[in-house]
Amino acid sequence: MTITTEQMRFWSPAVRELEPYVPGEQPKIQNLLKLNTNENPYPPSEKVVAAVQAVLANSADALRLYPDPDATALKHAIAKQQGVGVSQVFVGNGSDEVLAHIFKAFFVQNEPVLYPDITYSFYPVYSQFFNVQTKEIPLNENFEIVIEDYKQVNGGIIIANPNAPTSIALSLAQIEEILKANPDRVVVIDEAYVDFGAESAVSLVSKYENLVVCQTTSKSRSLAGLRVGFAIAQDHLIAALEAVKNSFNSYPIDRFAIAAAVASFEDQVYFVEQCNKVIASRDKLIVELEQIGFDVLPSKANFIFASLPTKDAGELAKELRERGIIVRYFNKPRINRFLRITIGTDEQNQRFVDALKNEILV
Repeated sequence: MTITTEQMRFWSPAVRELEPYVPGEQPKIQNLLKLNTNENPYPPSEKVVAAVQAVLANSADALRLYPDPDATALKHAIAKQQGVGVSQVFVGNGSDEVLAHIFKAFFVQNEPVLYPDITYSFYPVYSQFFNVQTKEIPLNENFEIVIEDYKQVNGGIIIANPNAPTSIALSLAQIEEILKANPDRVVVIDEAYVDFGAESAVSLVSKYENLVVCQTTSKSRSLAGLRVGFAIAQDHLIAALEAVKNSFNSYPIDRFAIAAAVASFEDQVYFVEQCNKVIASRDKLIVELEQIGFDVLPSKANFIFASLPTKDAGELAKELRERGIIVRYFNKPRINRFLRITIGTDEQNQRFVDALKNEILV
């Protein structure tokens, strides 16, 4: 659809200037191998399915009545699994909504918010949307976050850990160094991929009053279709998020999503099994790709960031697509020679490797 300048006269000036986030493609292609949006290759726990079916069994009230605005059962389930108090948990419609509330609650300051120059591309979108001053901090030549660079005047800090799309993770000691250096500013650690081998900063929440940890059920819990995210912080920070949420949408999570997420947090055995399967498949895929010439950054996520020195990344993505395999290519400075590849099952990963070895790189 093409919108003319004349038609845009109805838009507010702020909206005219927005550069929206571009989500990963969700194509409808037969026999598609979808390795582009970091979805979990495994289904959620059977207990999740049973919980949703139980809500459906009472569909008259489930659909007629509003859900619990506080998602109390879900907060209790998260608190129990994470080892924190219920008052330290905030929930929202996916972690993207939680992040939006975080930007509004903590980052509208007189100094710039700091985040890496290569990171989750929603951060600059929210910065523009909420008119937040920002300063992008360059990753080093190895695509690593330099801790010393975050010891400067700022209006807050947000870091994805593991970082996206690079997949590299910080240690808890490095995160703690940033927290200590910024005692009067909120530090947000966005842990969308933490369950695939990184160290969660939730263990630091009781120690640091300026820490907010954000997580999602979309990746490790296979619930991307239901949109449930959450944050963990000390009570005074959670109170600010609740104030923003109740000024925006009092009912962000529906009954089905609440029931499904509760069941997922209660089935920790299944959760751990699936995470371990993804980790094992990731490590195996890295070895296979390195054997055929790829350079792969160290990953603690359910994806890898890889480049092939002898092949243009954009062209490689195109050739894979022609074979029904889609990966994520970012045509941006510094990273335009890389592909971000979601970890699939062993069988899916093998299809990807076989296409490279037997068709594209022959």
